[in-house]
Amino acid sequence: MDASTTNFQPIFEGVKQYVVPLFQRSYSWTKKNWEVLWNDLQELYEIENPRNHFMGSIVTIPTKSVPEGVTKYLLIDGQQRITTIYLILMALGDIYRDRGETESYEEIKNTYLVNTYKKGKDYYKVLPTQVDRYVFETLSKTPEIKVQHGMWEAYHYFKRKLSLNIDLDKIKIILTTKLSVVSIVLDEVDNPYLVFESLNHKGKPLSVSDLIRNYVFMKIHIEKQDMVYNEVWKPMQDRLGDSMPEFVRHFLTMNGDYINTGDVYGILKDKIDKLGIDECLQQLDKYSKYYGFLLKPETVEDEEIKKSLQMIKRLDISTSYPLLLNFFALYDEKAITKKEFISILEIIENYIIRRFVCGVPSNQLNKTFPQVFNWMHKIPNGTYIEKLKHVLQSKNYPKDYDFRSSLQTARLYGNGDRRVKTKIILDRLEQSFKHKEMCVLEDMTIEHVMPQTLTGEWELHLGEDYEQTHDLYLDTLGNLTLTAYNPELSKSSFLKKQKIYAESHMEINGYFCKVKKWTDEEIKERACVLAECVIGIYPYFGEIVNGSELDNVTGTKPVSLFVLGQEFNVDTWVEVLENTLQVVADLDPDKLELIENDYPSLLGKENRFSRGKKLSNGYFYETKLGSKHVYDFCKQLVNIMELSENEWTVQCKKNYEL
Repeated sequence: MDASTTNFQPIFEGVKQYVVPLFQRSYSWTKKNWEVLWNDLQELYEIENPRNHFMGSIVTIPTKSVPEGVTKYLLIDGQQRITTIYLILMALGDIYRDRGETESYEEIKNTYLVNTYKKGKDYYKVLPTQVDRYVFETLSKTPEIKVQHGMWEAYHYFKRKLSLNIDLDKIKIILTTKLSVVSIVLDEVDNPYLVFESLNHKGKPLSVSDLIRNYVFMKIHIEKQDMVYNEVWKPMQDRLGDSMPEFVRHFLTMNGDYINTGDVYGILKDKIDKLGIDECLQQLDKYSKYYGFLLKPETVEDEEIKKSLQMIKRLDISTSYPLLLNFFALYDEKAITKKEFISILEIIENYIIRRFVCGVPSNQLNKTFPQVFNWMHKIPNGTYIEKLKHVLQSKNYPKDYDFRSSLQTARLYGNGDRRVKTKIILDRLEQSFKHKEMCVLEDMTIEHVMPQTLTGEWELHLGEDYEQTHDLYLDTLGNLTLTAYNPELSKSSFLKKQKIYAESHMEINGYFCKVKKWTDEEIKERACVLAECVIGIYPYFGEIVNGSELDNVTGTKPVSLFVLGQEFNVDTWVEVLENTLQVVADLDPDKLELIENDYPSLLGKENRFSRGKKLSNGYFYETKLGSKHVYDFCKQLVNIMELSENEWTVQCKKNYEL
């Protein structure tokens, strides 16, 4: 390492070039930085014999040039300073030229800006990073053409300042001889990237994308960087955009490892060092194309695969991407057929929808999905599809009896993710009718038949228990449909809605022509019908396990309640509710407030109920409920608490198990 104090004259003089490597950021100085520099220049300009003004350090490392001829230096630190001084000198030279002072213009140009007798990229004494290069070359040739870029703005900012009543010769001397820097020239054996990393600890932290790009290009010889950038890196960057770090994380987890975002850079470095940069880049390029299809399914040419991938994107399950990257590779290598690939995507949709309906927590999927492909390889026999089903079945995959029950009782409608998944279920139901003139489902919205806000007319229609019916069944599958007339329907009476449904081109709405009223019984009956259809759309793909459920709890007598391993002896359905609520209160007291908001006719801090009973924590609950209402309320509580199918069961005298 050689360090010395110098100025910009010897830095620019001679046949040389300063190359800004890709592991540097693009030009980022703004008007705030230019103003500070211009004020310093003005201060020096106003002094008769100006002193030297220290601007910081410039760190470079010599690099070989092919062909030989131009002495090249990688600009490790100080690119913002050296590029800005270069732009000021460019503006100064152009003013000389505009004023007809050709000799001064040629001196500026040939001494500080270009290597006169060199061609191509060797022509310029400063060569910005690839991201900035087009703007830089355009500015050098046609500065009058406006470009939205910091370099163009810097050039014109200083050109305006220099066009004032300024002695150009004096300012040229200040720029070239009075601005001092510490020039640190590293030895060829020094690692430029490690130096860059340590220098940038003092400034703005590098993003994961910066770190990844930096380390990749540090491993590539400077003469190959342009080719790699244009043919591999830029296309990959264009297709992934801001998703680059997440892609790399998913790429690194394809073999089952769980990796935190903060560990991505270090693990990628190890992979590059192990495989070599060429092999690693080849893999990144290959899998980034698959990842691009996951991000933008509309770019897929095959219509059937496109539709399946669009569904995966709607489900918003990026946790499955490491697994899907493996399957994309198998499909690309013709190890699986198109039909098999689509079946795999449908299996994942099935798995996610069943878990959503049954309230299975999704917080472990980011650890589950990356390991699935490894687990599949441990199964000795079977196709990829058979192995995938076998693995997923063992990872909290709901069975039919739980899926059916949850489809009838779970509050499916909700904000964000819940609404999206519920819309998918309703879309799939409509598609299952295979109507020859299918409606555009993207234009449809979810409609509550019994409206979200009850009118007096609806209260009369629902009957004495209208509050409980509204709380329990508003957002369940039986009360939801699809329509393009949501504003027109709104709080309309059932009779008016029925007439509009009768004119609908949606097959799912044909059901309402068969009913005369819309109360809890009709909602539950429709939920049963739709549940069977949904089970047909998302059939159980695991091994059949014997199980039973209560089709109708009316007339049954509960004997035992099991919640999270605890057994409660019960004689009535009200006792089932009391014990379930008490477990909820003990597990997560904060949840009770949310439950009260959603079920005000069933739970509250005040005893506003016709037959209220008090829990040990002071909450009151309604006991004037039929067995079916108790059962449905408990199932919804189980869903809210995200308990599995085996964590809440009731045994009855009829030996049914829920």
